[in-house]
Amino acid sequence: MRLSKAASELNITWQRVSEFLEESGNPIEGAVSPNARITDEQYTTLINEFKSDVNQKQKSDEVLEAKRQKRESDETTNIENSQAISVENESENLNQTDNKINSLEDSTLENSGMQNKHIASKPEFDTEADTESDIKLNAESEIEPVPDSSIDSVADSASVADSASVADSASVADSNSDAKSINSKIKEDVEIIQANTKTGDSAIKLKKLGTIELPEKKSTKKVASSSNVDSKKKKRKRIIGDQKPKKPKKSRSLPDEQEVQQKIAETLEQLTSKGKSKSSKIRRLKREERKEKALEDQIKRDEESSIIKATEFVTVSEFANMMNVSVNEVISSCMQLGIMVTMNQRLDAETLTIVAEEFDHKVEFVSSELEEFIEEEGSGKEEPRAPIITVMGHVDHGKTSLLDYIRKSNVIAGEAGGITQHIAAYEVTLSNDRKITFIDTPGHEAFTAMRARGAQVTDVVIVVIAVDDDVMPQTKEAISHAQAANVPIIFAFNKIDKPGANPDKIKEQLSAMNFLVEDWGGKYQSQEVSAKTGLGIEQLLEKVLLESDMLDLHADALKLAKGTVLEASLDKGKGYVTTVLVQEGTLKVGDFMLAGRYTGKVKALFNERDHKINHVLPSTPAVLLGLNGAPQAGDVFYVRKDEKEAKSIAAKRDQLQREQSVRTQKHITLDEIGRRLAIGDFKELNIILKGDVDGSIEALSDSLLKLSTEKIQINVIHKGVGQITESDVLLASASDAIIIGFQVRPSLTARKLAEKEKIDIRLYSIIYDTINSIKDAIEGMHEPELVEKILGNVEIRNVFKLTKAGVVAGCYVLDGVVIRSSKVRLIRDGIVIYSGVLDSLKRFKEDVKDVQKGYECGLTIQNFNDIKVGDIVEVFEETSKK
Repeated sequence: MRLSKAASELNITWQRVSEFLEESGNPIEGAVSPNARITDEQYTTLINEFKSDVNQKQKSDEVLEAKRQKRESDETTNIENSQAISVENESENLNQTDNKINSLEDSTLENSGMQNKHIASKPEFDTEADTESDIKLNAESEIEPVPDSSIDSVADSASVADSASVADSASVADSNSDAKSINSKIKEDVEIIQANTKTGDSAIKLKKLGTIELPEKKSTKKVASSSNVDSKKKKRKRIIGDQKPKKPKKSRSLPDEQEVQQKIAETLEQLTSKGKSKSSKIRRLKREERKEKALEDQIKRDEESSIIKATEFVTVSEFANMMNVSVNEVISSCMQLGIMVTMNQRLDAETLTIVAEEFDHKVEFVSSELEEFIEEEGSGKEEPRAPIITVMGHVDHGKTSLLDYIRKSNVIAGEAGGITQHIAAYEVTLSNDRKITFIDTPGHEAFTAMRARGAQVTDVVIVVIAVDDDVMPQTKEAISHAQAANVPIIFAFNKIDKPGANPDKIKEQLSAMNFLVEDWGGKYQSQEVSAKTGLGIEQLLEKVLLESDMLDLHADALKLAKGTVLEASLDKGKGYVTTVLVQEGTLKVGDFMLAGRYTGKVKALFNERDHKINHVLPSTPAVLLGLNGAPQAGDVFYVRKDEKEAKSIAAKRDQLQREQSVRTQKHITLDEIGRRLAIGDFKELNIILKGDVDGSIEALSDSLLKLSTEKIQINVIHKGVGQITESDVLLASASDAIIIGFQVRPSLTARKLAEKEKIDIRLYSIIYDTINSIKDAIEGMHEPELVEKILGNVEIRNVFKLTKAGVVAGCYVLDGVVIRSSKVRLIRDGIVIYSGVLDSLKRFKEDVKDVQKGYECGLTIQNFNDIKVGDIVEVFEETSKK
């Protein structure tokens, strides 16, 4: 089961699950991540531990489900109630309408009866007579027709009463539809009454008693029903309630194409012509132009920000700063490409381009035009050249011993000692007059830098592996470097003369890495050798020559020289000394050469035995004098005929180097300030690093920069080789930094200035102590307080000077006890002369562990002989207290 799924079921975070499993002694195998898998046993343990959280989650889910069901039921009930209420309201409205109609009919009849109050009797209507046979009509009796005026008056009065009653009903019901329906029904009744009264063949018997003349009662107001056809005036119509007169609908015809275009033109004119005057239009146009220009500038800036201008072979840390990403992300990206890199390792153009594309950036190499040299046409006569061999491997597997034996077997070496120590390459001539050039790489940095520079210096790599050991991580790193450089590999199984040597074990481990030797059916050559006895050395060199013959190595010696810088240093008497390896052409004294951003005329050439020579052929190492600076290892040098051309290229490279250093400086941004404010307790630790050698400084710098966290950032603002000087202290004072000295000490003036400026100087001799101390400081751990305890005092009463032992002091223990492993101080006239440790403690020529008070003893102090009679030795011990 996945870790994230288990955490979701248990209602806790996956970090808490991981911590609990680790505390319970059943940690998760492999890298801890949300996608990590856990076993059934771990899942059972988690369920037993976090059962309460699971029950709590189930209860909360049940409560949420009950709330959801209740909400849905309430919504259903509300909908049903609203429908029922709407139905009841409609039925009530219909009942009210019917009641109003009946009341209006009754009131109409009553009003008509009041107006005809002079009629003697009311006519009787037999409404229940359904058939004509039941009714006998009296044809002889004549019915006088009612005068038209009376009928009209009755209709008028009915209509007036009707309208008044309708208005009352409208005010009560507030409904226009009801009033219309009522009005229409009343008009129908009125018409029925008029028809019945005018019907000659009526079913009702009327008894004529007499005639009554009724006064004509005209209505003062005209209504809609009393229309006059002859009148040409427009009659006013009563508007009942909120009813508004409806306008007659006009038939709209479809617009033609011309109207559509006209409407579009009018709309565009309204949108564009906002200004009322010509000046306002000009201002509007200028504003639009400025907006467009600002938008174009923004797009251009975004494109430029995604383009990184860099020189080729920048380091990983510099490249990470240019892209504003962390160094670890760049290193992991390179590892995915199969390239093992460090922070200070330089990358080639192809790798830079691939890595930049992963971070959505493009790389523009500003120095590409400087590398376009016009290749000199040679004679076309290429001659075979000597192979260049690099011996790599673990430091304890016999690489140095193998090189020493090969150097001793050199037939033409002549001198004792062979080569000097500062030469990084040397040439060996075999008995068959074949030459082999060996490159001494004290580590893999020079080799990887050469590979990154594109200079295929090495032809064959010899990987030395001790058969009494395993394939070490450094050996795997050497194999990966050689494989990445696409160089043939020959395995040398060293220490074969040791008892218990098992080369098959090494071959098995190599086969697990997909490196099958020829003995096991693979393509990689191998040889069992002994660097101590020389067993197998000749066969190894023969295989090297065989591999080089298969490569068919040739070079043109008549071209202008071109090669690679192996090493550069500063000599007090000679100036800048550069060790180079010529790959093409012939290097001669007096040639003007260009190496990196430095130039100079070759003043002198020396071979590996420090003999002065006049020229150097291809595949031959040499030491030259004359450059105006120290180029980096791996830089390609060229010999140019035109001195001005070489100097101009060097000046451009120097300028690009300065620009590169400016671009790699990471300035603080507003987002970074906001991030630090959000963190709250963000801190910076500035460090000035000084060491004895450049390799130690680079390794220590890499380790210290990796200690940076989100809340604490480490900045190595300066690093260099040599003792701590006053300028370092002043820089630390200006930048609020601490000074770390690795295997170096501050000068006297620098120490005094540091005490005055209160600058913290830390001195270390072991790299692990340095890293742990800085790590403790970052984590907020204070250094343990050293508590000193005085054990005793010893008085020196006699001094003996011996040839082997040095100065031995005859002493008397005044108080306390003297322990052999304790620390001591030599006090003379109340002043501490020296602090150190005891070298030996004896009593009557026998070594003892301690001497008590009141006894005599003899002692020597380690690395100190200035002991005089009368001195007091204070014995003490230091204990750590946190």
